[in-house]
Amino acid sequence: MFELFRLRSHEDALDSSGPNRWDWALLPLILALLSIFAFAAMQMSRPFSVGEALQVSLDPFYLPYYLLRTILRMFTALAFSLLFSLIFAAIAVKYITAEKVMIPALDILQSVPILGFQAIAIAPFIALFPGNLLGVECAAIFAIFTSQAWNMAFSLYQSMRNVPAELQEAAHIFRLSSWQRFWRLELPFAMPGLLWNMMMSMSGGWFFLVAAEAISVAGQDIKLPGIGSYIAVAIEAKDGHAIAWAIAAMLSGILLYDQLFFRPLLAWADKFRFEESQGDTAQQSWLLDWMRNSRWVRTWTEQFWSLMSHALSWFSVSYDGTSTRAAKKTISPLWSRVFDGVLIVVTMLAIYRLVTFIHSDVGWSEVAHVAGLGIITLIRVMLLIALASLVWVPIAVWIGLRPQYSQKVQAVAQFLAAFPVNLMFPLVVLAMVSLHLTPNIWLSPLMVFGTQWYILFNVVAGAATIPNELRLAADNLGLKGWLKWKRVYLPAIFPSYITGAITASGGSWNASIVAEYVTWGKTTLIADGLGSYIKQMTEAGDFHRIALGIGVMCIFVMLLNRFFWRKLYLLAEDHIR
Repeated sequence: MFELFRLRSHEDALDSSGPNRWDWALLPLILALLSIFAFAAMQMSRPFSVGEALQVSLDPFYLPYYLLRTILRMFTALAFSLLFSLIFAAIAVKYITAEKVMIPALDILQSVPILGFQAIAIAPFIALFPGNLLGVECAAIFAIFTSQAWNMAFSLYQSMRNVPAELQEAAHIFRLSSWQRFWRLELPFAMPGLLWNMMMSMSGGWFFLVAAEAISVAGQDIKLPGIGSYIAVAIEAKDGHAIAWAIAAMLSGILLYDQLFFRPLLAWADKFRFEESQGDTAQQSWLLDWMRNSRWVRTWTEQFWSLMSHALSWFSVSYDGTSTRAAKKTISPLWSRVFDGVLIVVTMLAIYRLVTFIHSDVGWSEVAHVAGLGIITLIRVMLLIALASLVWVPIAVWIGLRPQYSQKVQAVAQFLAAFPVNLMFPLVVLAMVSLHLTPNIWLSPLMVFGTQWYILFNVVAGAATIPNELRLAADNLGLKGWLKWKRVYLPAIFPSYITGAITASGGSWNASIVAEYVTWGKTTLIADGLGSYIKQMTEAGDFHRIALGIGVMCIFVMLLNRFFWRKLYLLAEDHIR
C-alpha cells in the first residue's frame, strides 16, 4: 500500500517523542479549519420550511461567511465525486458488459444541464429532510456534484485504460490480484491526472454555482447563503460594486484551498510519476514540508496507513492471473445474450414512449425545429473546441514540462476556470449593445469560456507525466521543432487531450444554456441555439419542451462522442499509447 507521505528521517525526530516546532505551527491551522467548517456545517442543518425567506445581503461584510458556506458545499460534492469516480472507473474498466452501458450513460449524464438535475433532485431531498435546511443544502450539493463528477470519472477511466504494458508485466511477475493491482498500480498511476481533474472539477463547480445555490421550488425562489446567491442578487440589482467584491472573494477562496489542499496533494502525487529519476519536475508545497517535518502528523499518518493496509488486506483475494486492464470480466454467452435481449427490449420501449410523447405533446414540427437549433449549437461547439485546442495545447505542454512555472500559474488557471460567465454579462451586454454586434456570433465565445480549461488542465497533467528519460532521449537524438512534437509530445499527451476535449465538449453544450441567453437588468440578448431554447422554455415553465430540448441535447452529445471522440479515444489507446 502506498504511503501518504514520503517520510524522511530527521535528527530532531530521534531526540524526543514530544511535539516539535512544526507541530506547534500546524496545530492552530488545523484547529482553525476544523472550527470554521464545524460552524458552517451546523448552519446547514438549521430548521427551515419551504416559503421561508433566506436573506442574502450585498454587504461585503457577509462575504467571508458566504465563501465558507460555498466552499463547504463544493468540497462535500468533491468528496462524493471522488467516490463515484473510483467506483465507476473500477467497474467500467474491469467488466466489459458493464462498460457497454456505463460509458454511454456517462455521455448522457454530462450532457444533461444542471437545471435538469436540479428539477429532479429538489423535491426528493426536501421530502427526505422535512422542516430542515439540510434538504435544500443536499439539493445544492447534488447540483454541484453533477458539474464535477463526470470529468473526474472520465479522467480516471482513461488513465486506468492506459497503464503502460511494462507496469502490468511487473504486476504480473509479483502476482498481484485484481484488487491489489487497483490500489498499488492503477490508482497510483492515475493519481497525477486525477488530481488535476479534481482541480478542474472544483472550478467547474464555481462556473455553475449561481444555478446550484439559487433554487426554485414550488413557485418559491430559495437563495442559500453563498457566493452563487450573492452573484445572483447582484445581477438582479445591477450592482457592479457587489460583483467586484464577489470576484475578490472567489479569488481569495481559490488561493486558500489551492495552498492548503491542492498544492500539497500535487507535490505528494509527484512520487507516482512513471520514471526512474525525478529530475527537475518535483512540485513544492510549504504545507507538505511542514507536515513531513511534524512529528505528530508523521505518527498519525503511519498509524492511519497501517490500519488501512490491514483493513484492505481483508478484502484481498488470491492471485487470479488478471488485472483490471489486462483481462476484463465477461459473463457466459447465454447470460450475455439475455442481457443484450433485455437491453434491446428496454431500448424499444424507450423509443415507443418517445414517439408517443412527440406525437401527443410537442409535435414533429417542433422536433425538427429543435433539431435545427441543435445543429447550430453543434457547429459552435466544434469550432470553439478546435480554436481552444490550437491555443491551449501548446501552452499546456509548455507548462506541464516546467513545474516551476506550473506552480505559479496553477492558482491563476483555477481562478479563470472558476470564473462564472454570469459575471461577464455586464461587459458583454454593454459591448454588444454599444457596437450593435450580432448575438449569434459574439455570444458564442461565452460557451467555451468556462470549458476550455478542461483541455488545459488535462494536457498539463499529461505533459507533466512524460518521463524525464524520454525527454532526455529525444534531446540526445536531436529532435527539434515539429518533429519533436510529432514523435514525443503529441503521442504522450494525446490520451489526456481526448479526455479533456470530451469533457470540454460536454461542458460547452451545458454552458450554452447560459451563453446563448444573456440577461443584465432588463436587457436580454438571445442567440439561436439549443441552449437558449431550453432557457426560454424553463422560464416559461413548459415542461414538455424542456424535456424535448434536454433529450435532443443528450442525443447530439451521445452521437458526437460515439462517432467522433470515441474513435479518437480508441486511436489513442491502441496506436499512440
